Amino acid sequence: REAEELGEALGWKLGPAFTGTKVMWLKRNEPENWQRVRHVLMPKDYFNYWLTGEIATEASDQSGSAFFDPVNKTWDERALEFIGLPAAYLPKLVAPIEKVGTIREAVAEALRLPASVVVSPGGGDNACSALAAGAVADGTMVMSLGTSGTLFGYSSKPVLDKTGMICPFCDATGAYLPLVCTLNCTEVPEDVRAMIDEKVTREELTKLASEVPAGCSGVSYIPYLRGERTPNLPGAAGAIVGLRYGMLKNAGLLYRAAIEGVTFSLLAGVNAMKNFGVSDLKELRVVGGGAANALWCQIIASSFGVPVKLIEESETAALGAALQAGAVHGGEGDIARFVSEHGPPTGGTIQPESKDARLYGEAYERHLAVGGRLFG
Repeated sequence: REAEELGEALGWKLGPAFTGTKVMWLKRNEPENWQRVRHVLMPKDYFNYWLTGEIATEASDQSGSAFFDPVNKTWDERALEFIGLPAAYLPKLVAPIEKVGTIREAVAEALRLPASVVVSPGGGDNACSALAAGAVADGTMVMSLGTSGTLFGYSSKPVLDKTGMICPFCDATGAYLPLVCTLNCTEVPEDVRAMIDEKVTREELTKLASEVPAGCSGVSYIPYLRGERTPNLPGAAGAIVGLRYGMLKNAGLLYRAAIEGVTFSLLAGVNAMKNFGVSDLKELRVVGGGAANALWCQIIASSFGVPVKLIEESETAALGAALQAGAVHGGEGDIARFVSEHGPPTGGTIQPESKDARLYGEAYERHLAVGGRLFG
């Protein structure tokens, strides 16, 4: 309810995860608790407050609040007025390269650290992951393959999508971080594995899937098992279309069709970004549990038509925050340059296979057409 009301007032569709909708809910449902509120902070901003005694924040986290103007990187007075959130409750805004402060004496004693330790502002989890993955220039994006699928990357231009499909986030370098998220990712091929036999390993199924041609012989797996966010189809369901006699017994085909279906949903997201002026994709950095599947990474590379680089560090958000802290502590003036010069090494690179480009292109168009006819 709050998300719909706030979205209508602001003129763009937003989800209930935005902070502004939560403030509205708290005011309506727990007015006694709202009366106690004096500051509205993101979790990491409260931690920085505990460390330093300073109340501050930065753009990457606040661009997911619904009361922040991501273009001008300041508070949105119209949104604050509609929500009924006093500007005095908000922290001061600092740039990603600025320090929040130094640690308090009590903290220094408790943690056995020098009192001169500088605290950087941190950032949203995906913004920090982008730093760790080296996505600090136009053309490089990060794909996270977990329970949900996420695709995000550096953009020198803000992206304002009123449909809400592309989140209008800021990054942790001072630029922008357009992001799309799908609800259905690694669970989709896992569901196929459970249907076949949970005793069959992912490696065994992947080997069988590697023997199936790109495009799965005309089979499309629409992976909306939990509804979908990208595209925005909360009432949608999963569907397998194009089956012919004997195909249901082909475990490798079903497993590969599930992987391709998830990949095509994310490809639709990056194509939507292009329509908003995001620079053409030149390289993908893949993280998350699904990145361990070499076949999946090859399908991504060939479907997107760009090289895929693997990131060796699994905890990319923590590593990105550490890189930012290093830049702030060292007095660097440009985090993007610092990350480019000092970022962690990537793993191997998977090149797209041009021989499969036509098959993937046809399969992607079929995916869009089938999903649109069923649920559009």
